[in-house]
Amino acid sequence: MSNVEFKGSAARLASRKISEKTAELFKTYKDGQVLRHYYYDLDGKVVGAKVRTKGKDFRCEGEVKTLYGMQNFRHKTTKHTKKLVITEGEMDAMSVWESQPKWDVVSIPNGASCAKKAIQNNYEWIAYYDKVVLFFDNDEAGRNGAKEAASVLPPGKVFIGFLDDYKDASEALAAGDAEAVRAICNYEHQQYTPDGIVDAKDLLEIVTTPSPPSDHDYPFQGLQTKLHGIRYGELTAITAGSGIGKSSFCRTIATDLLNKGERVGYLALEESNRRTALGLMSSAVGKSLHIGEHSKRDLTEHFDKTIANWNLHLFDGFGSYDPDHIYNRIEYMASGLETRVVFLDHLSILLSGLDGDERRMLDITMTRLRSLVERTGIAMFLVSHLRRTTNDKSHEEGGRVTLGQLRGSAAIAQLSDSCIALERDQQSGSKSALTTVRVLKNRYSGETGIACTLDYDLSTCKFNETESTPDFDPTDTTSWTA
Repeated sequence: MSNVEFKGSAARLASRKISEKTAELFKTYKDGQVLRHYYYDLDGKVVGAKVRTKGKDFRCEGEVKTLYGMQNFRHKTTKHTKKLVITEGEMDAMSVWESQPKWDVVSIPNGASCAKKAIQNNYEWIAYYDKVVLFFDNDEAGRNGAKEAASVLPPGKVFIGFLDDYKDASEALAAGDAEAVRAICNYEHQQYTPDGIVDAKDLLEIVTTPSPPSDHDYPFQGLQTKLHGIRYGELTAITAGSGIGKSSFCRTIATDLLNKGERVGYLALEESNRRTALGLMSSAVGKSLHIGEHSKRDLTEHFDKTIANWNLHLFDGFGSYDPDHIYNRIEYMASGLETRVVFLDHLSILLSGLDGDERRMLDITMTRLRSLVERTGIAMFLVSHLRRTTNDKSHEEGGRVTLGQLRGSAAIAQLSDSCIALERDQQSGSKSALTTVRVLKNRYSGETGIACTLDYDLSTCKFNETESTPDFDPTDTTSWTA
């Protein structure tokens, strides 16, 4: 049994335009300079009170977990009632009632920050209603509280409304604008839609706005034909066996973009910034600047022709591979430096500082990288290693690469928009420099298979594209011989 007792009596609250009759109905009693809002349980018993003093100090007596005013709208049957208005404060609930009596209106007990918990505590009672209008304060706390409260109520029946010219219903009524309160409760509200759900009818502008097939072309015609270019907001995985040329391949694409004026971020986690810079310069000028000795004069000349004119940002982690640190720097590159294309070489070393199951870590990391790409709108090239094959021919001997051979979980293949594999036999003598470029996944057009063959010239650090041999197609009878 509750030991909470009524103190004082209902009285007209002149400054709020709340009548004595409404105060009595909702059980708001004045006791000298103290105001008490009484709370009932589901059985109609008084269980607590919120106490407000003249100095605007608040405290609670008894238990305050239910909704203020709910004793006035007890459900006598299982039949649903049409509409319920929920406000952020007790004065707001009484102001709604004053504006139009006979509306079912209640208030949450402890402000917007606790709205979600209040809704959860009284979920069954609220669920009787076919429509619930959340009428919270028009401030940041009220807006956030309304969204959190709406998220735990049944989809489709929750609506949210805010006043434009007043903070809350109490302020509007005090200003004599009961019509503004009625408007919010009746029609000036919008159905709550959870984050991530979009009404397709709102997509007309997006659908009808022309967009180019790509933002940049690939430097290799065969790859361009298959993938139809590089697009912002897409994640491309590049994979191959050890020593096949993944980094050289990435540097070629990066220097091509830099020479076009693109803003590029390059995170080569296994090498120093000096090695990365020399590698990019070598690819651009066609000379192996990272091999052997070169005079300072020559290096300065090449630097002035390349990096000095590029919009390039590198990552210096001082040997730190903390994933959170790297995610943060990529986001800064995208948002703070307006970098549009980012190369991350490579995924395995990003995971080296993590403890736990590698497959689970890969899932988490790929999900975060995918989210980062979507959020920032960058194009990301991600280098990934392959697991060792059980076939007779290893990847280092030119073994064919498949999606199933990507190291770790299937998240790399699932969350990437494109997957490019490089195949090369390092031990084949005169053909050891020939690299087959194979598209394993292509979300844009679905075209996969061999894109081109590249012949790498170490002296110029250039890939020379040659005509590729297409995969055998048994349905193409023109290739058959007697």
